[in-house]
Amino acid sequence: MAKVLIADDEQLMRRLIADFLKKDGHEVYEAQDGEEALKLFKSVFGMDIVILDIMMPKLDGWEVCRKIREVSDIPIMLVSARSQDFDQIMGFESGADEYVTKPFSPAVLAKRVQVLLSRHKSGKGEKSNSREIIVLDNITLNTAAHEVYLDGNPVELTLKEYKILNMLMSSIGRVYSRDHLLDEIWGMDYFGDIRTVDSHVARLRTKLGKWGSDKIKTVYGIGYKIEVDA
Repeated sequence: MAKVLIADDEQLMRRLIADFLKKDGHEVYEAQDGEEALKLFKSVFGMDIVILDIMMPKLDGWEVCRKIREVSDIPIMLVSARSQDFDQIMGFESGADEYVTKPFSPAVLAKRVQVLLSRHKSGKGEKSNSREIIVLDNITLNTAAHEVYLDGNPVELTLKEYKILNMLMSSIGRVYSRDHLLDEIWGMDYFGDIRTVDSHVARLRTKLGKWGSDKIKTVYGIGYKIEVDA
């Protein structure tokens, strides 16, 4: 059983999706606009997947998706009558894992939810054997809690900044190309500019102070690595 958040300003659509998911044993939470969706996401512990309509009052689905993606890597599905390539690209750039156009079969959508949940669970399982605590100089990274400390003080990172640091600290000295970081962290379906990696690394360096500027090295023409003193 999974906790599923459905956000759509059309009550009949919400109920239709909810009924099919409840038949599969899922616990369903409903929101009628973007603001309510964010409040539910923050207040309900352990939400497993989010289904968002795009054209909602107060906050649209793209914006809700971006805000959730800043703090969580849970599966996000966008559902919309907007079927143009531009709309779907916007959805994936916002951080969505799946884009479903209306009209759709509720039974097929429920199966897509099952696949996304299974894929996400499998991905977590593959990483379960990695080190939970990584310490390097005055930086401590807790992979189980997704927490980073600098000189014992917590550092507030976005999800993608955290993932970049985790990859670099897990393989000291290894050079990660921008393409590799983009594929691993943003996903193979990301259609945005590769320079987004550079902007995230720049912010990460700033947040980690002197350690970030000294240790996170740019390998020109390739990507990034963490370099430690011999």
